[in-house]
Amino acid sequence: MNSSDIRILIVDDEEDILEFVSYNLSKEGYQIKVASNGPDALEMVETFTPELIILDIMMPGMDGIEVCTAIRENPDLKNTLIVFLTARNESFTQVSALESGGDDYITKPVKPNVLKSRVKALIRRHYKFQNKNQKEVLVFDDLTIDREEFKVTVKGKEIGLAKKEFDLLNLLVSKPGKVFKRDEILRQVWGREVIVGDRTIDVHIRKVREKIGSDYIKTYKGVGYKFKF
Repeated sequence: MNSSDIRILIVDDEEDILEFVSYNLSKEGYQIKVASNGPDALEMVETFTPELIILDIMMPGMDGIEVCTAIRENPDLKNTLIVFLTARNESFTQVSALESGGDDYITKPVKPNVLKSRVKALIRRHYKFQNKNQKEVLVFDDLTIDREEFKVTVKGKEIGLAKKEFDLLNLLVSKPGKVFKRDEILRQVWGREVIVGDRTIDVHIRKVREKIGSDYIKTYKGVGYKFKF
């Protein structure tokens, strides 16, 4: 997919940040819209349907965590990437961002070339997963995974997985019984260009377990995870 086909929504209450991010990403050919608060962003996604949302955390009234949570409740936006742009780098802030359904976070201040590189890497990996020839439906007891429609059901009930949660589960079920090492998971799901830590994997594993049940994914401490069936 060409950059001109990619829609990006930037949400921040600081006008200079909106100008900085939109200017640099517009030069890369992306379609850009901006919103200065959470309610406007939620209204805008209904018609703009972005492939990527760059979302500030600290906003008055409705913060980025609340906005992300609301977006993840919309099934039409289940494949939309959400990246937090934040001046706060405490681990609990990063965990909250990921737990709310975020795919990644970028710490302010960010240099233009770093911003463009991170966005490009996220989008490339996103469409690499989408374009794989994965038309089969996998069934494991009460768990069904439709890899073509990016749909997961448990006991016949569809559950909502964020994009990275689905990618993580998809990787593990690709070889049931194999122990995927942590560095391999990071490489396959997030890519080499995206810098994330071990906490990122742990948060996503926990979220997947909460949604599909704790029996399917086994932890090998200090090594990685495997899907058991």
